[in-house]
Amino acid sequence: MHIFRFVVIAAASLLSFAAFAEESATSATQLTPDALVQHVTEDVLALLKQQNKGGKESNTQKTIDMVEAKVLPHFNFNHMTALAVGREWNKASATQKTTLAQQFHDLLVRTYANAVTSYSGQKVRYKPFKMKPEETDVLVRTEIQQPGGRPIQLDYSLEKTDNGWKVYDVVVAGVSLVTNYRASFSEEVRKGGIDGLIKSLSDKNASLKKNQEKP
Repeated sequence: MHIFRFVVIAAASLLSFAAFAEESATSATQLTPDALVQHVTEDVLALLKQQNKGGKESNTQKTIDMVEAKVLPHFNFNHMTALAVGREWNKASATQKTTLAQQFHDLLVRTYANAVTSYSGQKVRYKPFKMKPEETDVLVRTEIQQPGGRPIQLDYSLEKTDNGWKVYDVVVAGVSLVTNYRASFSEEVRKGGIDGLIKSLSDKNASLKKNQEKP
């Protein structure tokens, strides 16, 4: 499988943390990063198995509805977007930053909806995790085990906030999700500035939405 496809699946895994929103916010803030990753991943794998029993259209719509309703409390999209945009982020206005974060959020949500159909029973192994009490930025390491294929390293970067741990990046087989987008984002900024990047993301989201709404 091409590395970008792994990154797409990583986006799916990343956004799958949204399912945890069904539990109390207090409970979420009390979980350690590794416990959060494992708890939510197992819940979502069960959800994906159930959704994949239906048709693609049903899966896509259910996934979009789930993510739109539950993902925001668990991710720092401003941090994710800033990392993906790189040094050009500091040149953006407050309004542009807000719009960029929303467009990047929408892109990942729709990418996740498409990636759901790629799930075919892979299992996840959770690697040993140690954290010092004072740490506020950690890496939780996992591994996707594929039937008949080599395992794929899947690592989550989380940061501690006043509202608990939040994911801000995923690294798949050594490739960062946000870094993977950085090259294309930089190219769009070079061609059309921040507004050009916003338009590019908006166009991609519109295209994904159109394709996902096809019968």
